[in-house]
Amino acid sequence: MSVIDISWWQLSLAAGLVLVLALLAWQARLGISRSLLVASARTVTQLFLIGLVLELLFSVGTLLWVSLMALVMLLLAGREVMARQQRRFSGGWAYCIGTASMFVSSFSVAVITLLVLVGPDPWYRPQYAIPLLGMLLGNTMTGVALSLDRLTETAWQQRAQIENRLMLGQNWKQALGPIQRDAMRAGMMPSINAMAAAGIISLPGMMTGQILAGTAPALAVKYQILIMLIITLGSGFGVILAVVAGSWRLFDQRQRLRMDRLVKRAE
Repeated sequence: MSVIDISWWQLSLAAGLVLVLALLAWQARLGISRSLLVASARTVTQLFLIGLVLELLFSVGTLLWVSLMALVMLLLAGREVMARQQRRFSGGWAYCIGTASMFVSSFSVAVITLLVLVGPDPWYRPQYAIPLLGMLLGNTMTGVALSLDRLTETAWQQRAQIENRLMLGQNWKQALGPIQRDAMRAGMMPSINAMAAAGIISLPGMMTGQILAGTAPALAVKYQILIMLIITLGSGFGVILAVVAGSWRLFDQRQRLRMDRLVKRAE
């Protein structure tokens, strides 16, 4: 089955419809027209550039270049995690906690998947490694950002209650326990919702892309099931690591709550 090509005028038509939507949003005074246009421009530019990079990467296909690409993706994802938090840790901790959590979770799950579950030859074959890692990092990034944002914002709002629990003799883990659990649930919920809705409410993106490219639906379904499961694993492990590391950072060695280690994002 041949793949139907999409011409530039068809893409331009789709872009024109986005402009119409931005105009309607402006007339309705929704305050999102500029964000919509900027996001659309970023999507076109970023995807066009990544297409050129992937074509070059696929032609080379060495472990060094695949690793460099993976490192760049990780560093950019860490920046996005930090940027999405309303109240984040001061200094380099805001960047390091999210980046380290994603590195441990996403990279370990990706390597296990490539070596054991999929098994391309070589195992770092970029046609498999880069898309797989990209999906893992993207979803883990969302979970980690949500969980850290919930952790720091709730701890700030409930700082008086936390200090009261500490004065009543609880250690920092007990005093922060309910907030930790709430933050972990918030970070894992998008992956759980995506799995619950897959195949009934929506067709996941990877499966849809494979079917449009001519892959047999049965094979596309198996790949999508694998992807959904490993995304949930990577996101779940990343959320747990991020919340644990962030909770530890909220207290000093004497188990005192340190709200001075948080800074509010500039509006």
